[in-house]
Amino acid sequence: MQTNDKKRRILIVGGGTAGWLTAAYLAKFLGLSERSHLEVTVLESPDIGVIGVGEGTFPTIRSTLQFLGIDERRFIRETSATFKQGIRFMDWAQASIGADHHQFFHPFEAPFYTEGSSLVPYWLLQDESGRLPFAQAVTIQDRVAAAQRAPKRAHEAAYAAPLSYAYHFDAVKLAKLLAERARELGVKHVEATLSGVSLDAAGAIAHISTLQRGNFEAELYIDCSGLRAELIGQMQGATFKSVRRQLFADRALTCKVAAEPSDRAMESCTVATAHEAGWTWEIGLNGARGIGCVYSSDHISDERAAQILRDYVGPGHADMAVRRIPFEAGYRERQWVKNCVAVGLSAGFLEPLESTGLVLIEAAVGMIAEMLPHSGPMDAPARRFNELMKARFDNIVNFLKLHYCLSDRPEPFWRDNAARATIPDRLADLLEQWKLRPPGRFDFMLDTETFAFFNYQYILYGMGFKTDLSAGRADFPQVAQAEQLFAKIKRFGDRALVDLPSHRALIQQINA
Repeated sequence: MQTNDKKRRILIVGGGTAGWLTAAYLAKFLGLSERSHLEVTVLESPDIGVIGVGEGTFPTIRSTLQFLGIDERRFIRETSATFKQGIRFMDWAQASIGADHHQFFHPFEAPFYTEGSSLVPYWLLQDESGRLPFAQAVTIQDRVAAAQRAPKRAHEAAYAAPLSYAYHFDAVKLAKLLAERARELGVKHVEATLSGVSLDAAGAIAHISTLQRGNFEAELYIDCSGLRAELIGQMQGATFKSVRRQLFADRALTCKVAAEPSDRAMESCTVATAHEAGWTWEIGLNGARGIGCVYSSDHISDERAAQILRDYVGPGHADMAVRRIPFEAGYRERQWVKNCVAVGLSAGFLEPLESTGLVLIEAAVGMIAEMLPHSGPMDAPARRFNELMKARFDNIVNFLKLHYCLSDRPEPFWRDNAARATIPDRLADLLEQWKLRPPGRFDFMLDTETFAFFNYQYILYGMGFKTDLSAGRADFPQVAQAEQLFAKIKRFGDRALVDLPSHRALIQQINA
């Protein structure tokens, strides 16, 4: 496959969601179909399947799909997708007592603000015994999701809605849809098995070898080979940084079971239920439920985890196929080395607690598209890319750790998570500050963040964290106006429950 023409080649090794999303995005951004001097190729092994555990997304996916020119209804139909308005956390702050479960909601919608003022201090100064849960007080999305309503109505424009939303989807079907779109945009597809990676004297990739199709050369090699990291794993300096000291989970058991009967309400959120050494997820697709048990092998055995999963799924699913996925939480500190850049699982893996897998792919490919030079060395963009991606991973680690370290659960896993030595210094410093003020926008740098300050507020106050504003009560004199706004949010919620269709009804209508 070696040639001497002047084409600029980008070779993506690996398909799946990471490979095909990267290919489609670059083809669209670079105007591949109008530029004969550019070539983007996906090299996909016919022997390797898609892992398909990351079935939840973040609202950024709407902009990405719209940019790619994929019709929203087609996406929903072809990927068995449903709407996602956030995550309901069960038993995280405290273990359940009988049928009594502690729960809170992390919605995608930001808290209600007006004229530059925030309701958060007024909620914090209310009597704890009588106030509404935080998410229910400051946004209508908590009630909308709790009532299994959809975030939009059938007549509303694609990718637009009164409420922010993302999706649940079948990962294998999404990869297929993205592959079709990438080929429409001019991406080449080659099926062949990678057999070797050859480096030049400077440590860059000279070419890669395949069993069936010989050698391939490119200016840029993008590693989307998943946890195997077949390209970036060969590059000097692309060392893997484990974050196991902060995030203990290292295994997941996954399965799919039949969907709830069509006459039952359909959740429009992910349900994350804590257990003695981790948590389970439940994602409702159109036609199936994706369920997984994430756990720490230092705290329970594989057999105990399997029992937790069986207990969660319930009787009637004894023959379900269960897949065990071991993983090491962490990331490569240099994800772009010379002419090789890692995207997706080859760059790093963090447990799917807040659906960050696809967000990290979106962030990486967006930066590659904008930073890729038209000619010359790639050292400068690589340095900046690595700085930004490292900071993004570190910040996500902080956010995920927040869910664990505030828990009052008594089991060893949870007590170990609350130990100061396991909490990143940056997060520990912020927690000290947040004892006296709520999280604010100046706590975070937007370009390296996946989560905004209000996302932290939802987790903090959902978990029962105390922010003491009593000494500054006089600085918040607009109590009556705040109470009126809280009442207004409740009225808006009442109206939304009337105006918005049930989640199941909207999905059925789209698929009809």
